[in-house]
Amino acid sequence: MATIAESTALYSSSPSYLQPAITSRPALSVSVRRRPGALPEFRGLKLQSPLYSSITPKSLVVHQRPPLSLKRKTPPLLTVIPTVTDATWQSLVLKADGPVLVEFWAPWCGPCRMIHPVVGELAQEYAGKLNCFRLSTDDSPSIATRYGIRSVPTMMIFNKGEKKDTVIGAVPKTTLTASIEKYL
Repeated sequence: MATIAESTALYSSSPSYLQPAITSRPALSVSVRRRPGALPEFRGLKLQSPLYSSITPKSLVVHQRPPLSLKRKTPPLLTVIPTVTDATWQSLVLKADGPVLVEFWAPWCGPCRMIHPVVGELAQEYAGKLNCFRLSTDDSPSIATRYGIRSVPTMMIFNKGEKKDTVIGAVPKTTLTASIEKYL
């Protein structure tokens, strides 16, 4: 293995067209402070180029975040969807005059939390034409079993006491709208 001195000697004896032309100083240098008998201490990088001569540490801040008050949006108004239970199922869903949308959900279900605002929007849009309810499968497992609910969220549309349509999963609003429009 060649030592540093031998490498320098080999480099300087090679033809000039193989040697790179070094015309400027390096763009970065490391500032090291050394005490006698101690290891070098890192003090940071210094930019040493004419391009960076006008940059000061304060001018290196490129982007500042806006104040939090400007960044926050007001949350959309959530419609409170009434809850249906074993006791109220017969009167609210099966004996209803018009179509009814029932959202089968569970408190531990992440997709249920995603679809709930969508069902709330639909409840507002179809107010007077469609009744919307929620049923927790944890609180009313007998109804969930009766209608074969195997996964949540599941939305079912009932009309005059009969199950008409089922939509399973956190689906887009357009999918639910298309299912609802069939029964209005």
